[in-house]
Amino acid sequence: MKSPRWPAAGVAGFAVATALLSGCGDVEKALNKGGDTPCGDYVKQDQDTKRTTVTKFVKEQTGTENEPSGTQVDLTIAAVEFLCGNQRNADTPIENADVAGIFFNK
Repeated sequence: MKSPRWPAAGVAGFAVATALLSGCGDVEKALNKGGDTPCGDYVKQDQDTKRTTVTKFVKEQTGTENEPSGTQVDLTIAAVEFLCGNQRNADTPIENADVAGIFFNK
């Protein structure tokens, strides 16, 4: 009599699912558009994803892979939130946010 294959298949499926889920953060970072993210997509993101998006945007702006300071990311999030909260065009990319414009009159 053959033993059932379902337990082995269940274990294998669980292992694959665990591997995929544990790599979600890396996949999310790789697929993240950074500054090219449109406001319509940005406003739908959860807080962690917004922070990841803005961090990538700041890295693009500075031209470095070094992690930006928390203050720099927080100020950029404020600028992006202001831009996207007042933006009527959902296709406007978050790179149009003006961090300096919040604090200085140009």
